[in-house]
Amino acid sequence: MTYRINEDILGDYKQKNLERLIENFCDQYQKYITDLSCHEKIKELKSGHNRVNRSHMWSSEAMKMTPKIGDICFIDYGHAYLNESGYQHFGLIIGSSNQKILVVPMTSKRDAISQSRNVVEKGKLHLYYIGHLDGLHKPSTLFLNDFKYLNSARVISINGHLCINSTMFKDIVSIIKNEMF
Repeated sequence: MTYRINEDILGDYKQKNLERLIENFCDQYQKYITDLSCHEKIKELKSGHNRVNRSHMWSSEAMKMTPKIGDICFIDYGHAYLNESGYQHFGLIIGSSNQKILVVPMTSKRDAISQSRNVVEKGKLHLYYIGHLDGLHKPSTLFLNDFKYLNSARVISINGHLCINSTMFKDIVSIIKNEMF
């Protein structure tokens, strides 16, 4: 089946209308931010500033950082929709290719930890508890179903490491390969 983009949706996006489109977007975005809670405003603005300051960077090497497989990094995942990892969170690097890193986002929320597949017998299959690793302030759980490739320039800091030869790391990669596809 062939799909065609509904060009009516894109109709106003022509060079002659750009000034009006920019103004409309800025007005809409300002209203959007104004309606957010203080905590949400901070996350939104930090991600916006990071995008403006880092989106031109080819990789994290521009900031003198070289994240490696197994590293646990603080990352700006960018603006998010519902049920997506977004904004600033930790993540475990499980792969890399062509200046991009394959990252599994994490959380330290207790409810996610208590529901993890390797904590409780009938745990949620997309949650994997990794414990309290060196470099982290709290025990954490991975969101296995939310892994994604990102430009390594999104890495803010490298905070810890999970040995890639460990049973846990191998288990995480195996689950993603065998169950998340």
